[in-house]
Amino acid sequence: MSDSRPSEELPIARTILIVEDDIDIGEFLVHAVEDEIHSHALLARDGDEALKFIGSVTPAFMLLDYQLPAMNGLELYDRLQSREELKTVPVLFISANPPVKELERRNLQYIAKPFELDDLLKILKSLLAE
Repeated sequence: MSDSRPSEELPIARTILIVEDDIDIGEFLVHAVEDEIHSHALLARDGDEALKFIGSVTPAFMLLDYQLPAMNGLELYDRLQSREELKTVPVLFISANPPVKELERRNLQYIAKPFELDDLLKILKSLLAE
């Protein structure tokens, strides 16, 4: 017997944009965000793909790898920051070799690879709560 009552609409999940060129790490991060943060995750493998996503989605958070092909994470960040609707979106950089001085000069948060998933999730939850 089916229920004929209208179903309640579910709230739209926050979208997290993950930009990571290593597909294994990227898919791991997507699953972690969806399972632990209960948000929708989009995976872009480079800056150009990320910019295409931004054309149709305004993320609640961006997780950017620094070492990307063609355009590094800071170059992508600068392009994203030129869009008014993204200026207040929190960003976290991840990298095996983060440009620490440049990130600190810009007051940008980062976590170095390899990282503990619990540490990453704690930072993500904190930044999403702001």
